[in-house]
Amino acid sequence: MRPSSPLVQIAGTPLARAAANHAFHRFARRRVAWLAQADPVAVQQRTLLRLVRRARNTRFGRDHGFGRIRSVDQFQRQVPLRLYEDLWKSYLRDQYPIFDNLTWPGRIPYLALTSGTTQGATKYIPVSRAMLKSNKKASLTMVACHLASRPDSRLFRGRLFFLGGSSDLERPAPDVQQGDLSGIASKEITEFLRPYTFPPLELALEPNWDRKLGLLAERSLQERITLVGGVPSWLLVLFQRLLELSGRSTMAEVWPHLELVVHGGVKFDPYREAFDRILGSPRIRLQETYPCSEGFIAFGDPATGLLRLVFDHGIFYEFVPLDELGSERPTRHWLGNVRTGINYAIVVSTCAGMWGHIIGDTVRFESLSPPLLTFTGRTKYTLSAFGEHLISEEVEAAVAAASAATGASVRDWHVGPVFQGALGHHLYAFEFLTAPSDLSAFRTILDAELSRRNADYQAHRAEGVGLPLPALLVTKQGGFDAWMRSRGKLGGQHKVPRMDNTGTLTAALVEFLRRESAVDDQLEPGTA
Repeated sequence: MRPSSPLVQIAGTPLARAAANHAFHRFARRRVAWLAQADPVAVQQRTLLRLVRRARNTRFGRDHGFGRIRSVDQFQRQVPLRLYEDLWKSYLRDQYPIFDNLTWPGRIPYLALTSGTTQGATKYIPVSRAMLKSNKKASLTMVACHLASRPDSRLFRGRLFFLGGSSDLERPAPDVQQGDLSGIASKEITEFLRPYTFPPLELALEPNWDRKLGLLAERSLQERITLVGGVPSWLLVLFQRLLELSGRSTMAEVWPHLELVVHGGVKFDPYREAFDRILGSPRIRLQETYPCSEGFIAFGDPATGLLRLVFDHGIFYEFVPLDELGSERPTRHWLGNVRTGINYAIVVSTCAGMWGHIIGDTVRFESLSPPLLTFTGRTKYTLSAFGEHLISEEVEAAVAAASAATGASVRDWHVGPVFQGALGHHLYAFEFLTAPSDLSAFRTILDAELSRRNADYQAHRAEGVGLPLPALLVTKQGGFDAWMRSRGKLGGQHKVPRMDNTGTLTAALVEFLRRESAVDDQLEPGTA
């Protein structure tokens, strides 16, 4: 392993850490003050025109008349909405892996590989140098808001632990690397910042997830960890290993300097009780983030707990009412005319050349000044095989309510339809950290919460209509891990698919769990 440079050795000293912590606090005050006086609408308009100007000589820019665009309205008239598959077929597929001046000027140095959380084929999301800077700016903005809310924070007197996937990137072409987005971010950490982050690069490169998780737990026990971030389900697994290794009862005892837990990728409500219990201290703040392969969208606002849209880092946002998404001419809103209380599909145009891109997420604005929103789910995460029209936000909230009422802690879960005869039923698969005190009561409360939140579901559950109480299947510990491993999607940023409206993925999961004797308990569909 290459020895650390003198710069890195100096940066890691206690005096340097104290100075860095002080410098970041000064930066935080300036950044938060700027955000407080900025006009998000004006900034977004400038952002779009700047993006269009930079990309006007690319193939995409020439095809869509970027040289003539002078307003948001013009852009929306000339650039149609696109799914990733549309951009891939029209511009990227024939040139893969070299995306040179296609949708963004110059050669794209990184491709973030993702298949999302559905069964789709691998996507190759362009990550430009400008996007690397964009992600860094958004991350620093998140940190700045935390520091501003906690003037006594000592975040940079310790290490920031990012639980990501493997950093071992492939090289499909000269000057092009591809792999997990967290691996790309790890490769791009500057030498000066490495003493403030964990894990070291050689451990981040470990491709075997099970081995990597064990090594991360062992080595992090020796570190002064002040921040840890990752997908909630994997953070819980890491925390459990640390408690076992250390003999401690809470993470506040394992890492006494821990002050911030950053989570993202899934709705957090079902995990909240488990995190509160395992962290063991109110001084450890939970920080939600909303990053995706296309860019860093938002982060949890310390004052409100809502997601704060990052609006000045090279991403232009549009918002399409979810019920119009499949129409021929959907309405395209932006920060200049968006409204609160509406479920929108989010669309981005980015400094990596994703134009009018429907990323597959849905949000609802709670405030416009500043722009604060709630993540409501995925455009493909709906459950309506029988006309019940459930969305992920409703199911997530019902799972959280059932967990709280029965003392359960959910590690992972999935729901989909089972077709039997003329109708069928829903089947939920759960892996619990702490099992509910009464599984039947858990199901009853889950069902009642769904009925309360969704009139269509309630109507379909009415006696005589035919949709019974959902079936429940409880996996043994590690059941979901084994299934994800069998699919080649274990660890890092991979997440268990929450909802499957076709029933195909649900059937495959149930078949696997039963074949592997991983079913711990189950309830057949009920008649109540």
